[in-house]
Amino acid sequence: MDIYRSVIRPILFSGLNVDPEWAHHQTLHLLSWLDRTSTQLPSRWIESKIRSSFCLSDHRLAQTLWGLPFNNPLGLAAGFDKDGVAAGIWGSLGFGFAELGTVTFHPQPGNPQPRLFRLLYDQAVLNRMGFNNQGAKALATRLQSRETRQSLSIPIGINLGKSKVTPLEDASNDYLGSFRDLKACGDYFVVNVSSPNTPGLRSLQDAEQLSKILHSLQQENQAQKPLLVKIAPDLEDEAISDILELAKTYQLAGIIATNTTISREGLRTQIITKTGKSPTEEAGGISGKPLHKRSTEVIRLIWEKTQGQLPIIGVGGVFTAADAWEKITAGASLIQVYTGWVYEGPGMIRNILTGLLEKLEQQGLESISQAVGLQHKND
Repeated sequence: MDIYRSVIRPILFSGLNVDPEWAHHQTLHLLSWLDRTSTQLPSRWIESKIRSSFCLSDHRLAQTLWGLPFNNPLGLAAGFDKDGVAAGIWGSLGFGFAELGTVTFHPQPGNPQPRLFRLLYDQAVLNRMGFNNQGAKALATRLQSRETRQSLSIPIGINLGKSKVTPLEDASNDYLGSFRDLKACGDYFVVNVSSPNTPGLRSLQDAEQLSKILHSLQQENQAQKPLLVKIAPDLEDEAISDILELAKTYQLAGIIATNTTISREGLRTQIITKTGKSPTEEAGGISGKPLHKRSTEVIRLIWEKTQGQLPIIGVGGVFTAADAWEKITAGASLIQVYTGWVYEGPGMIRNILTGLLEKLEQQGLESISQAVGLQHKND
């Protein structure tokens, strides 16, 4: 029996109706404690039990991208651990990599509360957090500490956003400041210009605006850290094509597809209890099941337009092995989860990886990399 889904989740989500942001902070607080005290008892014992319960190691799931070893293709998406307070623990929970942030150059509190809502009927989350974080310098200090660096067992990405106080016309310098503070700390970096929760941010996906940001970052990127762009699912195909041209021009390492959506189409949730309003009346981006189809369509489009030459990290509505397999065969080399993990619980990672191994056996494939883009190869 899955204790999380059958007992804990109903109590938290329905019985006690726990505030999602409070629950998030409590989870991070616990994981941060485990991370900080991982060499001491009882944390060392607890972490070993967590690792044995949730980790699955199999060479068929491993691959190398950008010179980085990924033990499995399933990663934690940006937004869960914005300040890297549990950076060393994600590998013990079964993740093959983790993306920290979104972090901004200036510390900021984010948008007014309430700003995080569960849409239970849709297996979705609506958030308008607004890049609440302690700032790039604080994250750099945390990641550069000896204890944290020693405990990082998986590749760590860092997601960069624009500070709310920075004018749009000065966005490139804002991203550059964050990158300078953090460039020694991350294994790869992501330019986030697709969150709907910072005023005007999505306008930076425009080719001219994005070009300025990428030019500044790549000029600074002498260590040639992999640099990716995270795009919105709400972009028209033509706009995606423009970004792919920039990816070629600025030698980007890949694309993350996709961020949350501002679409409210097809939602079953009529009223958000916390506010008494419908989701159509509430600002913010939606993640989870409603995003699954469109994010996969974007992955498929990117693969087709780049002929599979630009690595894709697929994210949006991944709850099961079938969901992950669909995105991988559409063209994603790596997969990220967040909302699905909240709904399904910590056992989800091992369940998905077990399911992916079964898929490989059914298809007669020897490694997960052979499954990337398989839909296109079979067409």
